[in-house]
Amino acid sequence: MKKILIIEDEPAMRNNLRQILEMENFLPVTAPNGREGVAAAKRELPDLILCDVLMPELDGLAVLEALRMDAATARIPFIFLTAKGEHADVRDGMNLGADDYLVKPVRVNDLLEAIAARLERAHQQSGFSADFSSAAPLEKLGLSVREAESLLWIAQGKTNYETGVILNISAATVKKHLEHIYEKLGVEGRNVATLRALEILSTRK
Repeated sequence: MKKILIIEDEPAMRNNLRQILEMENFLPVTAPNGREGVAAAKRELPDLILCDVLMPELDGLAVLEALRMDAATARIPFIFLTAKGEHADVRDGMNLGADDYLVKPVRVNDLLEAIAARLERAHQQSGFSADFSSAAPLEKLGLSVREAESLLWIAQGKTNYETGVILNISAATVKKHLEHIYEKLGVEGRNVATLRALEILSTRK
């Protein structure tokens, strides 16, 4: 049973998320603010974290930054749940290492699909210890600087839209970069391209 930590200061929202996850056979753990959320993450080591952005004690960005700086929690999939949806907020969260960013009110199916996708991505990456600090090693695959940057974020599970927000380019431009990447690598899709990227950026455990 997968353990999911919910960090949410609104009691009604927190309880609603807990009930949804219980119905889907997850094991939810809750925290009412950012500071307690950080402590719970380090204590429980959940399989995934759902976190609000605007909270007392510590906001969601500070929570994410604290967890990404700790080796024990650095690789836990992290999904923001927030009413804020501006590009700048998305970019801040993604640059800190958020795996997804869902704007409230989020539909149950969208939430569950995001959770499933991030858990699957974590499983795929479990055999690697990737260093995502720089895209430069990916240029050795014959990629341009911008193509390497795009692949760096795609390999972390970002969508074309999210990658575009981070790199300040359009999703269509990201798609074009990916087409070039697939052609240069001789692969047919993002899953195989991601594995090639992980091999370059990682050492096998």
